Order: sequence, then structure tokens, then C-alpha cells
Amino acid sequence: MTTFTINGRAVNVDAAPDTPLLWVIREHLKLTGTKFGCGIAQCGACTVHIDGETTRSCVTWLEDVEGRQVTTIEGLSPDASHPLQKAWIAEQVPQCGYCQSGQIMQAAALLESTPNPTREQIIEHMDGNICRCGTYIRIISAIQRAAREG
Repeated sequence: MTTFTINGRAVNVDAAPDTPLLWVIREHLKLTGTKFGCGIAQCGACTVHIDGETTRSCVTWLEDVEGRQVTTIEGLSPDASHPLQKAWIAEQVPQCGYCQSGQIMQAAALLESTPNPTREQIIEHMDGNICRCGTYIRIISAIQRAAREG
């Protein structure tokens, strides 16, 4: 059994210690907002926060989160009232939407550490989160909006 907190709720998970956190989140805990993209930490679709730091859950083992705090897109704001979630809608960011939870979690970490980032800081911080639909301009606009209105 591995015990950790996810989205403010303590959980005990009975799975092999080397199970990827992504599969624990999706299959054991039934939180499906975090997506599988590449499985090798290259695309960012599976981004979550562990103790406030962005982490690729596809290459993080269950044993690595023992006693730690994990936040998924569901825990960012259960009612979609987070400034980034509102900005994502206002700027019409998603096309297919598959990468968006990872994009938002990456952006949330940026705004936590840098409440008013420059365009260059946004681009640098978001580098590595891939959007196959190419909505990068809208992603930047949404982050800028969230920073202004947040």
C-alpha cells in the first residue's frame, strides 16, 4: 500500500511500487483528466503537480509519491473557476483538447512562481508541452489573460 494525498484527499493505493503514477491516477483513482501522451516525459499531456512542482506522471513511480501531495487538473479547481481555466475558454484555446490539462497544469505552476510573466517567460516555461493542433498563440494569450485577470 502506498499512501499519499491527491487533490486534498488522502488515499491508499494497492499497486506495485513501480507502477507509473499516471496509471494510478487514471485506473486506480478514476481521475481521467490527466492524459497519456507519449509515455516518455516528452509531450507534457500527463503533467501534474507533486508538492507544487510540475511533474510528468508517466515516468513517476507510485513509490515516489509516498507521503506527498499530488494535484491533478481535477484538483486545480473542481468547478473550473481557476483563472487559467476561465482564460482557456475565453481565448478558445482547445481544438482537440487532449493536451490541455497538461498545458494548464504547466501554466499554473508558472503563474504560481511568476504572477506576471513576460511573453518570453511564458514561451520558455511552456517549452516541452506539445500541442499537436498548434494552438500555441492561444495558449500564450490565455496565460497572459489569466495573469491580468487572475
